Amino acid sequence: MSTVIHSARLVTDGTITDDAWVVFGSDAAVAGRGTGDAWRALAQGAAVVDAAGDILTPGFIDIHGHGGGAAAYDDGADAIATAVAVHRAHGTTRSVLSLVTASVDDLAARAGVIADLAGRDPLILGSHLEGPFLDVGHKGAHTPELLTAPSRDAVDTLLDAAGGTLRQVTIAPELPGGLEAIGAFARAGVTVAIGHTDADFDMACAAFDAGATLLTHAFNAMNGIHHRAPGPVVAAFSRDDVTIEVINDGTHVHPQVVRLLFASAPGRVALVTDAMAAAGAADGAYTLGGLAVTVTDGVARLVDGGSIAGSTLTQDEALRRAVTDVGLSLPDAVDALTRVPARAIGADESLGSLSPGFAADAVLLNDALEVRSVWAAGDQLR
Repeated sequence: MSTVIHSARLVTDGTITDDAWVVFGSDAAVAGRGTGDAWRALAQGAAVVDAAGDILTPGFIDIHGHGGGAAAYDDGADAIATAVAVHRAHGTTRSVLSLVTASVDDLAARAGVIADLAGRDPLILGSHLEGPFLDVGHKGAHTPELLTAPSRDAVDTLLDAAGGTLRQVTIAPELPGGLEAIGAFARAGVTVAIGHTDADFDMACAAFDAGATLLTHAFNAMNGIHHRAPGPVVAAFSRDDVTIEVINDGTHVHPQVVRLLFASAPGRVALVTDAMAAAGAADGAYTLGGLAVTVTDGVARLVDGGSIAGSTLTQDEALRRAVTDVGLSLPDAVDALTRVPARAIGADESLGSLSPGFAADAVLLNDALEVRSVWAAGDQLR
């Protein structure tokens, strides 16, 4: 059955259109859009939704998250189902499932589970390996004993296990074999990010020259900006082909620094959650990659050392904070949840817009940017 959503304030592709309508066809794609009453001619036999002037955006895309609802993406198909359901209720219609550091064999097995799920559920875009090719000095919430430099065998093992569904990998490029691994993953069609790294400006530039096109959670687990040592964030500013992730939860990065990112790299900042199992769940004791975590007032920290251990963020909260705390325009904030992450993983020809032909993924929000309804692949999820 097709769906008609009318009388919406449509926010997509960097613009706002009042009194707009969108039609989802039976093929799970946007069949048309316009303004005014022309939708009535398309409503026969369709499910009709009156947006009543509320905000309609493309479905949110999260290219970096680890779980939710007290479940982690590392823990198998049932845990994945629990966690993605939480994020879908908050407007995230397509997810890249991030895996924390483990042995190469364990990561290969987990990537295989995700590959199987992605083959059956188009809302799962594939996997993101955040480790094990990370710098121990910037390990964050990753088990140091499992961190290792990349080898060609390890790269091949992980690519084979994912079967074409490995969407992203985070690498510290200064590790032995790091630049070579970046090139190998990039040639295989994987989006390569630099992160959890001691890279300076020059090494970050070398990584981008080798094929990296993404910066994992800017400012966290990397060198910051110094006037004589600009570091990887400024290196990313200087490259028009590099997307910059940021966790906009008010804890990982100060809102004014988030504002700096958007001003310095317009159209290239992707809002991500980096959410761990406590997203959408209660404070308390959790584990992340085998490490003990305590969540207090929604902030997750390692029991040993106190490092921030992911977030409890959902993408609708990231949107609200982007508008109210950071001061972004609504179109720019929505783009950072839709078009920008889609482009970062090479999916911008089918995801991230409510233009005809794009996936029928949408979020209806009230004026407070709270989620009213969610559609994914044409089906209403909420």
